Amino acid sequence: MFDRLNSVSGGTIRLVDIAPELPRAMEFIRHASTIATVSIAHTTADYTTAMEAFRSGATHVTHLFNAMPPFSHRDPGVVGAASDAGADVELICDGIHLHPCVIRSVFKWFGDDKVILISDAMMACGLPDGTYELGGQAVDVSAGKATLHDGTIAGSATDLYTCMKRAVEFGIPLESAVRAAAYNPARSAGLDQQIGSIASGKRGDLLLLDTNLSIVQVICGGQFC
Repeated sequence: MFDRLNSVSGGTIRLVDIAPELPRAMEFIRHASTIATVSIAHTTADYTTAMEAFRSGATHVTHLFNAMPPFSHRDPGVVGAASDAGADVELICDGIHLHPCVIRSVFKWFGDDKVILISDAMMACGLPDGTYELGGQAVDVSAGKATLHDGTIAGSATDLYTCMKRAVEFGIPLESAVRAAAYNPARSAGLDQQIGSIASGKRGDLLLLDTNLSIVQVICGGQFC
């Protein structure tokens, strides 16, 4: 199915998620990793299974700490395996999914060349508090926090730029936060020759900011928007 979908899309699949404890997951990882970035995601895998996935070709972890077993000193799980394997790791930096201390710790632990800031935004992003939908389930958004009726966090209502700013507010150096929100995800998706940094021949998508990190001007494809 992965091959069929990739073919229909014109070879545009850049990243595919899988829980490595599923049947035949390692076989899938070995095949898919020759075509796209394979990420460990929404998983109950232990350290040993996660390490096998990384040895099979996975190089990325989706939503580090969220929807996976916690890191423990006797059972390091996916988080510990990602560290040993040198994987890229995503952080949902909306101030809700992860405590600021965790954000700071991961940057120190993995380095700003391995951290990828993401928003995990769903349809409520940029919209006022209210009731929305995610995967056919009703999601209540209150004070920017998106939850199912039972209180389970259901995605985020925060955009990526705000996540980058919050990382800076949490104590991450600006240059590290920008790298984690721009260059690192482009590299992980195999698009760093086109986007993700300022260089001759790249697409030229830029934000001009003031000293308060408020957006002054947006440049898309080298043109003022």
